[in-house]
Amino acid sequence: MGAAPASGVEATGKSTASMIAPGVQYRQFDIVASHGMTRAHVLDVDLSNRQTSVGLLYPGAVGARSVVSALADGAGAVGGINGDFFNISETQHPGVEATGAPVGPAVAHGRALKGAVPNGQRFGPAMPPGVTTEAVLGVGLDRKARMDNLRLDGEVRTDQQRLPLGGLNQYALPVGSVGAFTSDWGSTSRVRSTCGTDTNRGAPCSTDTHEVTVRGGRVVGSAGSPGSGPVASGSTVLVGREAGAQELRKLSVGDRVQVKHRLVAGKSRVPFRFALGGYPVLRGGAPLPGLDAVTPAVRTAAGISDGGRRLLLLSLDGSPEFRTGLTIAEVARTLTELGAQDGFSLDGGGSSTLVSSATLVAKAPGAESVTVRNHPSGGAERPVANGIGVFSQG
Repeated sequence: MGAAPASGVEATGKSTASMIAPGVQYRQFDIVASHGMTRAHVLDVDLSNRQTSVGLLYPGAVGARSVVSALADGAGAVGGINGDFFNISETQHPGVEATGAPVGPAVAHGRALKGAVPNGQRFGPAMPPGVTTEAVLGVGLDRKARMDNLRLDGEVRTDQQRLPLGGLNQYALPVGSVGAFTSDWGSTSRVRSTCGTDTNRGAPCSTDTHEVTVRGGRVVGSAGSPGSGPVASGSTVLVGREAGAQELRKLSVGDRVQVKHRLVAGKSRVPFRFALGGYPVLRGGAPLPGLDAVTPAVRTAAGISDGGRRLLLLSLDGSPEFRTGLTIAEVARTLTELGAQDGFSLDGGGSSTLVSSATLVAKAPGAESVTVRNHPSGGAERPVANGIGVFSQG
């Protein structure tokens, strides 16, 4: 662990470490924290090693879920952890399908998959003051990890006017806006995108909605409410609520429509190769103000060190003897003791999962799949929206 941990988080000295691939080390150690003993599992990834890379794990559609082990095996990863918070349930909107889609922006292979939902529509614990759902952690085309914000910049252009685009493949759209759904969304119902408000996730679904389908630059279909089913490649479904719905009703089949969208970084000039949402807890070696120092839980987080050349993937153990976990403030301190200058919180609880290559943890000749290194608190892996995969060419 290096230097002695900060007050309230103490390593016991019981630790194991092993290399699972070139530039990728797995570590396990126990921590005496404010609410009891917890066990940490870490993948330490050297991004300066050209044989090693990281990328977004996801089920092939934004509106879908799968367990981390299946996502990692399907992508050929040697390890990985769960990622962003996601639309896990819809108890406040009876009859509306939970989409499984993540809260924040997502980028895969340099391509924007989705934008961020409004702050009031997110799932997960409270974010630190000043943080928004646009916060991301990712790795740029320069192979360096970084935290930033990704803002959706887009428009719907018709012969009559230009409308700002309020969402891209999102389970929640801003009130009064128009959102775009592409083939990346999947086949999940788009109804959830018109439920709640910008400040109240549980508010009723809008009764003023409309959607149109655009293909080849022209409107080819129209409906009075959001639909479901896959969006054909090359097509875009525009969903409007309130003022946005009223604008979409002005369009007729055959009208010309252009839809443009991109994700714009707040600071970095280097495009992201991959990025996913969550929220920062550590910046420049200092914890963000207002971190919860009271409520412990099983957590997943990522740390950045060595100027972005090293990525630390941390997942806590959810087995009964360690289930008290860490507070968010303790997670930030633990990342600091691991050498991180920046830290980012990901989904926790039953979602916390860390997997790595089975051939390096058990002498099972010919094994090609990953194995779960921590113990998910629900007793089994929870299907999640996305994750961070670690890849090796070695």
